[in-house]
Amino acid sequence: MTRDLYQSQRAMRNMRRAAMQRGVIAVLDVGTSKIACLVLRFDGPAPDGDSGVGRMAGQSQFRVIGAATTRSRGVRFGEIEAMAETERAIRTAVQAAQKMANVRVDHAIACFSGARPRSYGLDGSVDLHGMPVTDGDIGAVLAACDVPDFGAGREVLHAQPVNFALDHRSGLADPRGQIGNRLSTDLHLLTVDGASIQNLLHCIKRCDLELAGLASSAYVSGISSLVEDEQELGAACIDLGGGASGISIFWRGHMIYADSVRMGGDHVTSDISMGLQVNVAVAERIKTFYGGVEATGMDDREMIEIGGDSGDWDKDRRTVSRAELIGIMRPRVEEILEEVRARLDAAGFDQLPSQQIVLTGGGSQIPGIDWIAGRILGSQIRLGRPLRVQGLPQAATGSAFAAAVGLSLFAANPQDEWWDFEIPAEKYPARSLKRAVRWFRDNW
Repeated sequence: MTRDLYQSQRAMRNMRRAAMQRGVIAVLDVGTSKIACLVLRFDGPAPDGDSGVGRMAGQSQFRVIGAATTRSRGVRFGEIEAMAETERAIRTAVQAAQKMANVRVDHAIACFSGARPRSYGLDGSVDLHGMPVTDGDIGAVLAACDVPDFGAGREVLHAQPVNFALDHRSGLADPRGQIGNRLSTDLHLLTVDGASIQNLLHCIKRCDLELAGLASSAYVSGISSLVEDEQELGAACIDLGGGASGISIFWRGHMIYADSVRMGGDHVTSDISMGLQVNVAVAERIKTFYGGVEATGMDDREMIEIGGDSGDWDKDRRTVSRAELIGIMRPRVEEILEEVRARLDAAGFDQLPSQQIVLTGGGSQIPGIDWIAGRILGSQIRLGRPLRVQGLPQAATGSAFAAAVGLSLFAANPQDEWWDFEIPAEKYPARSLKRAVRWFRDNW
């Protein structure tokens, strides 16, 4: 990890604290099908660096005072493809949310899917010689983790200590002040394509906003959709977005794996568009009102008027059976879920004590998707809705807003990351070629 990246992450964290002291901050979910913006007002204590280690350290109270969404343009597979169009869409969403909140916002925290995420499990340890654990020891043990050579053009998005062990006692959330001889840590490192981050950063700057934080959509969707027991015992959150489907695995209250499948609801819409020979807008309407993946005997008789405005009377008056529509949608949904299954298997998800899977995101609203997911993923499946947060409009409480709501929780209560601690300069982590292992299978 380069010192530049470390410094930029530290700068963003400081900017976030400054924005919270001023009282307002925007959260931006930059997706393939929509861009959502929430404006948050903070009325609780802003977290300081000494409030604790671990999940929800230094909690802060907030309420949503502005919310807006707009159709996303210029984003494909969760990554920016056309800068000017994306900038225009972000501006539209931010201005509408500011107008509703009746306040100007200067700082934003953003999340995005795609960018080819890759997870690494690292571990490190330091000797304490019977002394109490200090902040400096936490920094030193994080610096002792061997950072793998994750390749040129990639940047670290999240670097979270997910477990501390003191001598033979593991699973400690905050070891500071405790006495022992050897302090160890397990660290989850998530890297993404650096160009995607730079494009998003540049786009947000062009919208006259300062970036005060970045997060993976898969991670924040998991924060908002998994209940505390699921995060503790082991669960996967599948965020079925428009252009990409995010996967995050949580255990003992921390994210321990994240990945992304470059397929989503837009691919289902595209299949309907080609299969029925209609434009994408009509295909989206048909999918929303009549779509499904589980055919019954009734569906052969239920006819759907396709409609359209091509000017060809016969073509615009066509009808298809719902069974035919399901026949187009189901293979693509199965393909997405099969790909998700392959990623979960590669991550060793079956080794966790609980294999709960929660489906969220706009794609999870397809009727019958929990049934087909149960068949393909072979686990307990439930459809997840984000947590209720104060002031959130009713229109933004559905599963399509899991990432935006999760990002609000992340803004208020960020989990500790590598850059929240002073890393000793002489022990600054150098990239090593040591291959990272799937540590949660072996270590715990």
